[in-house]
Amino acid sequence: MKKMFKWLIVLGLFGFGGWWFFLDKEETVESVAYKTTPVITGQVFSTIRATGTIEPEDLIDIGAQITGQIMAFGVDTEGKEVDYCSEVRKGQLLARIDDVTYKAEVTIATANLNSANARLDSANANVLQLRAKLHQAERDWTRATALGVGDALSQKEYDAYQSAYESALAAVDVGKASVAEAQASIAQAQAQLEKAQRNLSYCEIMSTVDGIVIDRRVNIGQTVTASMNTPSLFLVAKDLKRIEIWVPVNEADIGEIHEGQEVVFTVDAFPNKDFTGTVRRIRLNAAMSSNVVTYTVEVATENPEGVLLPYLTANVEFILGRSAPDALLVPPAALRWQPEDWTPPAALEGKPVVFVQTPNGIEGVPVEIQLVGDNMTAVTSPQLKEGDSIITGVMTPIETAQAKAKGKNPFVSAPSFGQKNKQVGRRR
Repeated sequence: MKKMFKWLIVLGLFGFGGWWFFLDKEETVESVAYKTTPVITGQVFSTIRATGTIEPEDLIDIGAQITGQIMAFGVDTEGKEVDYCSEVRKGQLLARIDDVTYKAEVTIATANLNSANARLDSANANVLQLRAKLHQAERDWTRATALGVGDALSQKEYDAYQSAYESALAAVDVGKASVAEAQASIAQAQAQLEKAQRNLSYCEIMSTVDGIVIDRRVNIGQTVTASMNTPSLFLVAKDLKRIEIWVPVNEADIGEIHEGQEVVFTVDAFPNKDFTGTVRRIRLNAAMSSNVVTYTVEVATENPEGVLLPYLTANVEFILGRSAPDALLVPPAALRWQPEDWTPPAALEGKPVVFVQTPNGIEGVPVEIQLVGDNMTAVTSPQLKEGDSIITGVMTPIETAQAKAKGKNPFVSAPSFGQKNKQVGRRR
């Protein structure tokens, strides 16, 4: 009895082991775990990405045209001393330079002008005297000419009257020349006075535009020196409600950029907010760095809320194209994968194909590519709809084992949430 019981146990163990062996072998041979993902709908973009810098649209560099010490700053529209971020108006005082020397120059130039006017008055009076002498000499010479040389008028007296007349005539011309010289001196003195007055006016540094002070580059007590280069004192942005982005674009991509092109960009300060703009122009003065040629593209954008600050780094996307808002989106891996032993029929030869699992096995579905994005590709196909599960690859044994260990069915794709109406760009 005990012997029979032992044989029953042995036969049972052999039967169970064989059943397990064949079951595992059948599953290994006939079952393959595929990586799948559902088809989603949304919009995909074709873009060129680059990094640029936000710049004020109109930036005025206000400098000093004279040399001197900064004595004081003006006040802004709020009555506060002009400083960084001060709002100023055109013609408003920004700073005052020590004007003692320049006032003295105005005084000297004024005195020189008065002296020149006095010389002109003296020259005019002298001309009047010389004209009177000329008239007297002319009358004497007229009488001498009428009498002629004779008993009443000797030759010596005759010659003396003639000489006196000619001398008086020449003296009047000399007097007129003195008047002209005095007039020239007045013009010169007037020019010197205007120059001194202009230099004195330069002691008051005025804003040339309405705007906001971006940078104040001097302090009270600092001496500015105007020589060959005008020293910069203030940077004033004319209007921060309108700004630009200066974007260096590689020469390989510049052919796809054009004026009026739509642009989307973000800044690190507001990573979850998209801003828009348009291409204003492409500068022709290319730059070369490490044998790479780039062109600066100016992008114009509005800044009504004033949140975009000058010199922020902008992550820019130039929009080259966009798909329909509700296009079918598939990952690029689905378009690349195909079964190893799959031979396309003549109708699908050379066409993009994605593969879906059906009760009858794997089936190839032809698609037409509408637009290629960075992470997704927009396609059209009458045989494909949102939610269809498409194959992107085959799971490795380790991935299959991990899926089993987690209690998941490796042959069923996990649902994807939050993917509908997703917008995806394409990195260039």
